[in-house]
Amino acid sequence: MTTHAEPILDFPFTWDGTHLPAQIGELAPVVKVRTIAGAEAWLVSSYELVKQVLEDDRFSLKNTSDPGVPRQYALTIPPEVVNNMGNITGAGLRKAVMKAINPKAPGLQEWMEEHAAELVERMLKHGAPVDIRSMFTDPFSEAMHCQILGIPHEAAPLLSESLPIAFMNSPREIPAARLNWDRDIAYMTARLDDTEQGLIGDLAKLRGTEGYEHVSDEMFATVGVTLFGAGVISTAGFLAMALVTLLTHPEEADHLADHPELMPQAVDELLRINLSIGDGLPRLAMEDMTLGEVEVKKGELVLVLPEGANFDPSVFPDPHRLDFTRANSSAHFSFGGGSHYCPATALGKKHAEIGLRAVLAAMPRLRLAVPVEQLVWRTGFMKRLPERLPVMW
Repeated sequence: MTTHAEPILDFPFTWDGTHLPAQIGELAPVVKVRTIAGAEAWLVSSYELVKQVLEDDRFSLKNTSDPGVPRQYALTIPPEVVNNMGNITGAGLRKAVMKAINPKAPGLQEWMEEHAAELVERMLKHGAPVDIRSMFTDPFSEAMHCQILGIPHEAAPLLSESLPIAFMNSPREIPAARLNWDRDIAYMTARLDDTEQGLIGDLAKLRGTEGYEHVSDEMFATVGVTLFGAGVISTAGFLAMALVTLLTHPEEADHLADHPELMPQAVDELLRINLSIGDGLPRLAMEDMTLGEVEVKKGELVLVLPEGANFDPSVFPDPHRLDFTRANSSAHFSFGGGSHYCPATALGKKHAEIGLRAVLAAMPRLRLAVPVEQLVWRTGFMKRLPERLPVMW
């Protein structure tokens, strides 16, 4: 039994999303790292132990926002919002949220297909090269979330302005994060009075009704702000990173373009192999316990590394190979796990399927328009993300 690991590594390891960090192949299943905030944490990277932490509620997400606990990075949202889905459930709003983010909601899939086609047509008219992030992945995700919320699509630029700061990994607090939060909450609160469509319209109808007297307008607005922010950054980020994977695996990309029926399974394999999660999923140990060969003490920070689990060769043979026929691709942890498994998993997958199918159908020989080493990667961010993704066809 050991209570420490040497040396203490700085984490995250790299922001470059084109290859697995070299350190991961050399890591023990549990090692001590130093976070961006300067705190020590346990980094968990084997499939077995990642699964154990995510499924054991003694490793708490909610308590990672408690005062005085070791931090991964400074909070950019109010502490009470960290356990957002738990708060939504506690307020009795989970049913409304799950209904809104169901990709089988009436008309939603048809709308996604039509909007993806419109964005692709705009790129074709523009002509190669294009930055597929600014012309497709970002606006596709932003518009989808406006559609789900029932707010004007013109609101997307305003709400999206907050995201580069809201999802920033910083060693100290960022005053602008609070300014953005207050502005976005004010916007979404106002929509409760003038929107009858989508999730915001459904929430507005609950105000003051039996069982919801205790739910404030700020709580209703928080649902909208957090759904837009977390939803856009996750779906747009994954779609961009899925394209990075395909652009750096041209033979597999061509095969997928020629066999679009593989798309649902391909999305799971792209989720497994993608490196969009730029940091670890944080949990706080609520009691002393043993994790692998390490003794974790109550109050210590534990960071789960999905990419370590997703590339674990004991579960995924030849893990670096992009294989659209891999039998267990869906066993990845890119949506987390346990009680905090992402509730928008089905929506995220359908968004990626429709987006990739639309792009590859119109541009079946999509290629990077610049050398891969010229891609510029955002630093200090919760997601690995190329600032621009120039493509040609």
